[in-house]
This record gives sequence, structure tokens and C-alpha cells, in this order.
Amino acid sequence: MVQGLKDVPRVVWLLAAGVFVNAVVSFTFVFVFLYLTGPRGLGTAQAGLVTGVGGIGLVAGNFTGGWYGDRFGHRRVLLAASTLGGLTLMAFPLLPAAGLCAALPLAQYASGVVRAANSALVAVTVPEGARRQAFAVVRCVSNGGFTLGPPLGALIATGLSYDWLFAADGLGTLLFALWTARVVPSRGAAAPTPAILDGGPARSLWAELRARPAVLVLLGAILVTDLVYRQQYGTFPVFLADHGLDTRDFGFVIALNGAVILLLELPAAVALRARPPLPVIGAGLLLVGAGYAALLPGAGVGTAVSMIVLLSLGEILYKTTATAYVADQAPEHAVGRFQSLYAGVSVSGVVLGPPLGGALYATAPGLLWPLCAVLAGGAGAAVLYAARRPARHGLRPAPETGSQPRAAAG
Repeated sequence: MVQGLKDVPRVVWLLAAGVFVNAVVSFTFVFVFLYLTGPRGLGTAQAGLVTGVGGIGLVAGNFTGGWYGDRFGHRRVLLAASTLGGLTLMAFPLLPAAGLCAALPLAQYASGVVRAANSALVAVTVPEGARRQAFAVVRCVSNGGFTLGPPLGALIATGLSYDWLFAADGLGTLLFALWTARVVPSRGAAAPTPAILDGGPARSLWAELRARPAVLVLLGAILVTDLVYRQQYGTFPVFLADHGLDTRDFGFVIALNGAVILLLELPAAVALRARPPLPVIGAGLLLVGAGYAALLPGAGVGTAVSMIVLLSLGEILYKTTATAYVADQAPEHAVGRFQSLYAGVSVSGVVLGPPLGGALYATAPGLLWPLCAVLAGGAGAAVLYAARRPARHGLRPAPETGSQPRAAAG
């Protein structure tokens, strides 16, 4: 594994260190609903509306961050969005309740832009053939930070106050901006050349996507799968509660998800780095479907553990590999936009998953898990089918390990 990680540039390790620290203090999203209904005194419906609009901001930021980066430079966009998000979060305790309705979506939008710009920075910095390992490193440290963050946030909220959560999160985001400015060379993440910006040799984004139909299939598959994947945070805990399992059981199962990812993500990325990406992604989506199929016999600790292990293994296979595949397939002038499209569809379930899953569970609870299994399985089958037809679709072949970076990498 060590040999495989040697292909990851030093700048990615440095950027990952900043991502880890920022992830540790990015705990406000876990407690924002409690903050709104507790210290701020909002009703449940009002708090739900505010957090829902915040989720829309997050998705919108993911969809647009790469577009800004292609126009102005990914490093510059990451710095600007981190600064905006950090200052907004630090201002939360000072704002009236009405101001939070605008501040939370703005902070979430900035967070989405940061996520897309960060992915684009990795894509333009790392050579083709080493991107899976690089994205795995960033994902692994991010998951590690999010694992440590909520318990730390709970201690701060109960020992000090909720206001300190936003102060710490905002300060961490500002420090991440300063760290990025220090460790990421501006030349390596420059904006596209004027010729490309003026529309010289560049085709439109839609034309580039039509030339890569496997990417379109992948984006559609990820959109469908994320609706299914996010049910683990929405209808799944309700399902467990309805069958006699409590919050501690759910907490154990979710902690198991983080443990499996932290333990296996990097080794899997290194071991599979030379494998064609689409079959790996398709297999991961099939595992997500198998995870929800594991719930069909009924609720229990055993079925819940089986579900989350299968889901975690599927996530390990498809998320890192899909991110790297989209980066490898992107033309030089649209690396950020390709990353934004993937980033946007990969979090779409944050907004769409809870209402759709909740409505189905309320009306026909017996249909939810079979439908989740079928949707994720169908998405995996579509990606596997696209993997078998690269020649007819004019797909670029998967890069060999250790190939040289493109000119866009600076």
C-alpha cells in the first residue's frame, strides 16, 4: 500500500491535513437543528424549513463551485469560498433569528463551493493514474475528521454553549483558507488560458458530455444511488425505532460505517488502482443495493449491521473511483465543471432523499427497501453496461498508473 501512495503528490498530503482539521470542527451541520429549536426558539416546522433551504444551498454550491474555478482558478475560488463561509459561521451567534434564514443557506452554499473546488484542485494537481489514491486520501482524512467532530461538538455545546460551535467551525474554515493559500501553489491551480475562456478551442459542456456518454450514464447512476444512499440518515433510523431498536443501536451502526471506511478505503484504492474504473464503480453500486436488500428479512441488529457493512463497502468502491474517473475524463478547460457536476449529483440526496423516502415510508413502508435495492442495483447495472461499450461510445481509455499529468495540472 505504501508504494501505491507514493504516487500521491506532497501538496495533496498537505491539503489533506487542512481538510482533516477543518472536518474535525465542521460539526455545526450535526447540531444546527437542535440549535434552531433550542437556544433560538424556532418551531420544528420553521427549523425544518431553514435547514432544508440550507441543504439546497449546499447542493447549489457543489454544482457551481467548479464553474467558478474554471473561470477564475480553483485555488482562488477555494480561498474566497472558505473565507465567506468562515465569516458567515462566526456571525451566527450575533444574528437575529430572521437573519439565520439567509445566513445558513449562504454558509452551506460556500461549503458546497469549497467541496467542489477542493476536488478540482486535486484533479488538476495529481497526474492521471494516481487520482484514485489521492481522492481516497482526502476522503479518508475527511471521514476521520467527521468521526471525531460530533463528540467534540457535543462537549462544546453542553460544556460551553452552542455559540462556540459556530465560532470554532468558522475559525476552522478561515484557518483552512490560510493553510490552502500556503500549501497549494497558485501556478498549479491557475485559471484556464484566455484562449479557452474566450471560447477558442473549447466545446460547450454539453458537447463534451455528449462525447463521453459513459460519464452521462455515471452521473445519472450516482444521482439515483445518492437518493438511496441517504436513506441511512433519514428513514433507516425511523425503521429501526419502529421495530424496537433505539438511538444507541443506530449510533453503533453509523459508527460502524465510519470504521469500515477508515479501515479499508485507502487499501482498496491502492489495490484497485490499476483496475478499469467503471466495473469497480458498478460493483460498488450493486453493493449499495445489496445493503438495502439485507433489510428485507426484517429489522434487527444483525440485519442492520449487514446492511451498513455492505453499504460501506459499496461506498468505498464507487465514491473515490467515480470522482477520479470524472476527473480523468474531463477536458482541460472543463475540469472544474465536470467535478461540479459530479459533486452536485453526489449530494443531491441530501435534499431529495428525506422527503421522497419519508413520503414512501409513510404510505407504503414495505416498498421502501425493495425499491432502494432495485434502484441502486439498476444504477450499478447501467454503469456495468456502459463499461462494456467504450469503443462504440468513443470513451477515452482508462489511464495507466503513473501516466503523466495533463497541461492543466500546471
